[in-house]
Amino acid sequence: MTPVDEALRRKLLLVAFQMPSVATMVSRKSSITNAFVNAIIPQIQPSIDEIDEALRVLGMEPTDVRCAYCGDRKTEWDHLRPLVVKQRPTGYISEIANLVPACGKCNQSKGNWPWRKWIVGETARHSPKRRGIVDLAERMDRLEAYERWRAPTLIDFQAVLGKEQWDAYWKLWEAINVDLRKCQDVANTCRERIAESLRVRA
Repeated sequence: MTPVDEALRRKLLLVAFQMPSVATMVSRKSSITNAFVNAIIPQIQPSIDEIDEALRVLGMEPTDVRCAYCGDRKTEWDHLRPLVVKQRPTGYISEIANLVPACGKCNQSKGNWPWRKWIVGETARHSPKRRGIVDLAERMDRLEAYERWRAPTLIDFQAVLGKEQWDAYWKLWEAINVDLRKCQDVANTCRERIAESLRVRA
């Protein structure tokens, strides 16, 4: 093998392999925030008639429910309007007026983006526009009809709970995040000592 071939092979091998991202406790802040928000958000179970009407508005049959965003088979129902923005509840809740069938790929890609911006965007890796979904305009028309079908509930959680209880709840959230940062500092020290023990052994 020539030096050029060897250099090319080394490059290809470096591109072929990638270490997994190091999961840290502080990287779980969004998961903790979502847990805090979801823990207080009411869920309103729809009636059979409401489910039937929702699917009709979306142009679907109960025997073949598809992702409202891209048309793949449905795996879950996604919040059309996000529940969390900037680490606080938006005021929307889990109810059929704010839920549409989705595939996992779209649900993960959309995150808490406004659906119109996300669906035609090129930034999110799995947005329908970026994936080349051909009937995107028709899908957007159906989602807009869905928004007109029923206005979602919008709650001012702080007004309902009162400032004192609201602030106390989010102080708990902050305390958990402070503790996680402390735990991560200890974990970093532990990982360094463990890695050092491997170097000594080698």
